[in-house]
Amino acid sequence: MVILVLAGAFYGCRQMAVPKPRGHFRIDLPARQYVLFNGQADKQMNFPVSFEYPAYGHLSSQGEHGSANGWFNIEFPSYKAKIYLTYKTVHNDLDSLLDQSYDINVKYHVSKADAINEQVYSNHDNKVYGILYDLKGNTASAVEFYVTDSISHYLRGSLYFSSEPNADSLEPVINFFRSDIVHLIETLKWK
Repeated sequence: MVILVLAGAFYGCRQMAVPKPRGHFRIDLPARQYVLFNGQADKQMNFPVSFEYPAYGHLSSQGEHGSANGWFNIEFPSYKAKIYLTYKTVHNDLDSLLDQSYDINVKYHVSKADAINEQVYSNHDNKVYGILYDLKGNTASAVEFYVTDSISHYLRGSLYFSSEPNADSLEPVINFFRSDIVHLIETLKWK
């Protein structure tokens, strides 16, 4: 009888498990503000280019020889994100530089990408021509671009996050930084 009472009390106090609704992390994004980067005025990164970049990011060179190789970044530590940038002076090798940019998208991202959309940019006044690539799906890089004047200058950029690629979770932040990249391209001028 005691066992029956204890079993009834134990079974009667048990609550039914109810699944919790799916939730999303809240991501607070800053108000858009931009700072002018004048590559020729920067002693550490002396590149003949200027553009506006987000004030909530900071510029850094990549490694010990980064700026000598044309490598620099716009870092967003709060979001574990970086826009990797590479500046190259064109020496009759523009075709090779464009092929490298295309190959990086095809070889490294096409196997993971659900789609790769291209947006062509052409600013005749500033002689800025290029393509912005939106890589859809769980790819390592979500947005890539290159711009050139077709004669002397070439700039390539890639947006990466220091986290596992998850397009659904990262989509609001990807879209936010994509707009910043578009602003960078639209304000870019060669020196």
